[in-house]
Amino acid sequence: MNMNAVTRDDLQTPVGRSDAKLLVSMQQLGKVYPNGTVAVQQASLQAGEGEFLCFVGPSGCGKSTIFNMIAGLTEPTSGHLSVLGTTPKEARKQNEIAFVFQEHTLLPWARLIDNVTLPLTLRGVPKKERIAEGERVLELVGLKDYTKSVPRQLSGGMKMRVSIARALISRPKLLLMDEPFGALDEITRQSLQDELLNIWQKERSMSVLFITHNVFEAVFLSTRVVVMTPRPGKISEIIDIDIPFPRTDDYRVMPEFSHYIRQVSEALKH
Repeated sequence: MNMNAVTRDDLQTPVGRSDAKLLVSMQQLGKVYPNGTVAVQQASLQAGEGEFLCFVGPSGCGKSTIFNMIAGLTEPTSGHLSVLGTTPKEARKQNEIAFVFQEHTLLPWARLIDNVTLPLTLRGVPKKERIAEGERVLELVGLKDYTKSVPRQLSGGMKMRVSIARALISRPKLLLMDEPFGALDEITRQSLQDELLNIWQKERSMSVLFITHNVFEAVFLSTRVVVMTPRPGKISEIIDIDIPFPRTDDYRVMPEFSHYIRQVSEALKH
């Protein structure tokens, strides 16, 4: 088993299946805000189809800024960025990118089926097709019996499941998740980690980029952990988590799990 961190010479190399299609390519990416704040500096990374990358680093290190650039919500000020071989904005227009935030952002008055099918409604997809897809993704996240419920009837973990279902309904190639489990209790958090991995394994052409401050979560979920430095945010190390899937609770107590926890934690100190 290779337990070594990926070196800077390897930052451009996606880890995964040898036939994986390149989804995200960042080369010397930088972002400077109008007030002069350098949020991201010379960040280089490639992510291939079917990967699960977790980004860790101190608050304010540019993780969310990188995600916003990948999603086409803000423009880089230097470097090159492509998503699925085109610009982030074009990839988003093609419904190839979906975003899940820490807040569930559900419509409080709408039934779950209407919440999750909202992206299809906005695109003018016929009702019958919308409902079928809505039922598919709600079943995928374990909420098939709650189609007529409204958000106030749900727990925090269930609301996050709905947010994930809504993101999945467009069958995106790239799922961006910005601390989606940060506000949840540990039991619910671990349950959703298990469910997210199950969903990702079923949708293996989809890549997940995931922001977290929780090193345990990063090591449990990812194929690679991307470690960022304090502002100005740079990618200092990319660590290959060389443990096969599926991952169960047994993995959380394996010596290899502890090894990677130490490795990521040490990388965060530099």
